[in-house]
Order: sequence, then structure tokens, then C-alpha cells
Amino acid sequence: MNVDYRDQPQQSRWSRGLCHGGEGVIACYITCFLPCITFSQIAETVDEGRSSCVNQSTVYGLLFTIQCHWFHSWLYRDKLRQKIGLPEEPCSDCCVHIWCYACALCQEHAELKHRGFNASKGSWTGPPTVAPQVPPSMFK
Repeated sequence: MNVDYRDQPQQSRWSRGLCHGGEGVIACYITCFLPCITFSQIAETVDEGRSSCVNQSTVYGLLFTIQCHWFHSWLYRDKLRQKIGLPEEPCSDCCVHIWCYACALCQEHAELKHRGFNASKGSWTGPPTVAPQVPPSMFK
């Protein structure tokens, strides 16, 4: 299913601040201790299922060992912002992921949830409000 993010309600601001803590304590703990899991869920959702959670988690984990994980997650924050139409705040995406990657991942995960995507499932399902696509050859 190919989802057009432009169908999502456009907001000029993030639904939560960078240091708000995301949608719950458990998600924050997972992000602090296993950021590769949260990142991979975000990446799979932003890529609309074209990349796998396992592959994204592995790449992020390997980059984390050499402290270059911020580069990979920064690119996905930019993709997310572009698709949804969010501003680059409180500073550049690169700086957010260099200095506060856990807060950034929590914010992105919460934003996807706020917009109707469930990144926690670990597989792309699309937003729950999208009507099923009916091929033109089918009639009621």
C-alpha cells in the first residue's frame, strides 16, 4: 500500500517538544537502552515498508559502535519532516541527532503515532484511516 503523506493533516509544528519524552516511559527506556529498535521502527514507517526493521536496526547498531549513528538517523528525521511538512526545530536535524539522539527518536516515534501510524508494531501497516484501494475492474 502506498500512502501519500500529503493526505495527513498538515501542521506547522511538531505535536510534542524535543524533550517531552515521547508517548510513554517504556518507549523512552527502550530508546535510551536500545535506540536501534526505535530507529528501525521509524525508518521502516518512513520508508513505507520498503526497508526492513531488522536491516535498519543492524545498520544503526553497527554505526552506533563507531559513534556515527547520528548520520543515519539524521537522514530519516529529514525524510520524516519533508513528508509531513514539519519545521526543522529546535535546531538543525543534524545537531538534534548528534547532541540528543534519544530525545529526537522519541519525538519522531511519538509524531508518527500522533499522525495515525503505529511504528511500534515493527512492520509497515499504513495509517488506520486509509480506505482500501479498489481496482478499477471491480464494481459494486
